[in-house]
Amino acid sequence: MGQKYDAIIIGAGPSGIFLAYELVQKGKHKNILLLEQGRRVEKRSCPIEKGGKCVKCKPLCNITCGFSGAGAFSDGKLSLYNDEDEDIYVGGYLQEYIGVENTKRLIDYTDQVYLKFGADTHLEGTEHQEEVAKIGHKAKKEGITLINIPIRHLGTEKSHELYRKLEEYLLENGVQIRFDTVVDDLIIKNEKIQGVTVKPAKEAENEEYTDVETIEADHVVVAVGRKGANWLVKMCDKHQVKTTTGVVDIGVRYELPDKIMHKINETMYEGKFIGRVGPFRDKVRTFCQNPSGFVSTEVYDHNITLVNGHSYKEKKSTNTNLALLVSHKFQYPFDKPIEYGRNVAKNLNELGAGNIVVQRLGDIYRGKRTWEEELQNNAVVPTLKSAVAGDITFALGYRTMTDILEFIRAMDKVIEGFANPENLLYGPEIKFYSNQILIDNNFETNIKGLYSIGDGGGMTRGLMMASCSGVQMARILAERI
Repeated sequence: MGQKYDAIIIGAGPSGIFLAYELVQKGKHKNILLLEQGRRVEKRSCPIEKGGKCVKCKPLCNITCGFSGAGAFSDGKLSLYNDEDEDIYVGGYLQEYIGVENTKRLIDYTDQVYLKFGADTHLEGTEHQEEVAKIGHKAKKEGITLINIPIRHLGTEKSHELYRKLEEYLLENGVQIRFDTVVDDLIIKNEKIQGVTVKPAKEAENEEYTDVETIEADHVVVAVGRKGANWLVKMCDKHQVKTTTGVVDIGVRYELPDKIMHKINETMYEGKFIGRVGPFRDKVRTFCQNPSGFVSTEVYDHNITLVNGHSYKEKKSTNTNLALLVSHKFQYPFDKPIEYGRNVAKNLNELGAGNIVVQRLGDIYRGKRTWEEELQNNAVVPTLKSAVAGDITFALGYRTMTDILEFIRAMDKVIEGFANPENLLYGPEIKFYSNQILIDNNFETNIKGLYSIGDGGGMTRGLMMASCSGVQMARILAERI
């Protein structure tokens, strides 16, 4: 066996970072190992910025892997809460384990850490409450709920700077971090964690690689994020870690002019709209709104390419982009929501020859694909230059597509121009957090010493709540190591 640690953290995304940070505060970090399959944050860059197209980085995507995870390349929104809120309305299910008031205190604490490392002190969505109330009332008439909470916007380029400072802080304080290192397997004996085996990231897809290294620990925290959701499914199946089938969110990235979204952008920065419209009554929501932003791509296992969105503090476009996501929860006997989502993504990727597919809304209504020459003359100019004009309806699925179109029609009565035929839909956008690990209130699985936090295990969704889960995990671990 190899070296033994008090605890191993798998994944240096926000949950893993804040777990390590809080252990430093508790003085319990000296024999902790943080494993990350990607690179240091300052060594991460996306070739699409220069070349204009995704080159499928090897061995791993620089957008989704590396210190701070996909958070370093997101637009960096920290969702907070209103004092009068009786629940936590965005960000997952952390409050179900530790309570609403404890979660609020965690958000306050974590927000102060972000401010300490350079987050913008300005809060969006707090200055125009009367106007926001009018928009919310208008939405309610259409069967849509508007959730308005304060948001701290970091900006994509500022996220890089902030997480680089956190990385330096952890290293300067003696936290042991191994980059470019893939966890090949968990070591479990008699339903108790013993450690992990690891291999170099360059061998990530080499299933025949046998020169793995063994690292021992009595406590292992899985903090893998959405990028690691597929790996986590395999580990749970192999080692009988108990899970439940969660929800998979499937949809598109929607791009439309800033002038249409002006009121939302100005009063809230990000409007969170949720509705159950159309014949299926599925939950449809807006997510990750980026005023004056840019549509982007990210690559997951086996070259699955998904669409996302960014917004910068300095660089601006004239378009707003946001996700339109449909929540699907499958029933017996089907229990593979992640695989379902991957198949949708794979089919759309093939339609785009490995690229994101973009289509005009009006062409969907007319029952036709979008052609490149039509896109070039479109009033809404796509910000993702590598996207291929085509027809997303071939692969997205009738139910999902119907939900999205009905939601767009309803939103058009709330925001005039939301259903403009020249607005753009990019596909696919899928959130892989549907394998929900069964854990107790100490975040421990049915395997003694094995814990799960963050997005990948289905507990949280987004930067703030993932970070909070890391802080709480550190406080639990500090009593055990």
